[in-house]
Amino acid sequence: MRMSDEEYFRSCVSQERHLAQLRGHHNIEEFYESAGSLWENTQVLPKWTRDWKACGPLIAEYALAISYQDLPDDPHGKAIHIGTTIVHISDHPTQDQAMRYAIVKAAIAHLEHAKHCKH
Repeated sequence: MRMSDEEYFRSCVSQERHLAQLRGHHNIEEFYESAGSLWENTQVLPKWTRDWKACGPLIAEYALAISYQDLPDDPHGKAIHIGTTIVHISDHPTQDQAMRYAIVKAAIAHLEHAKHCKH
């Protein structure tokens, strides 16, 4: 079941915040006047789930291998598979948005795994 537009927007911002924190940004704020834009001091952070210019470099940076997977139990039948990350395309407004979301989610998984292996 897909979320409302507002819920989807907030989930994108939440993923971006999580990725920013894992990448070493710790003083992150979202101001009322610029809803959806995350800031660290005077620097706007990338909108990884919403902008290909921000999202695209994550593929190379984390060596993400992207593939599509048929899902017989999903009426829409397709998912994006990146490492251990699986994102159902039908859960997103467009396939393009699902791909960016999957890339960010996979980058988060990569960073969390690397962080866990250090301990």
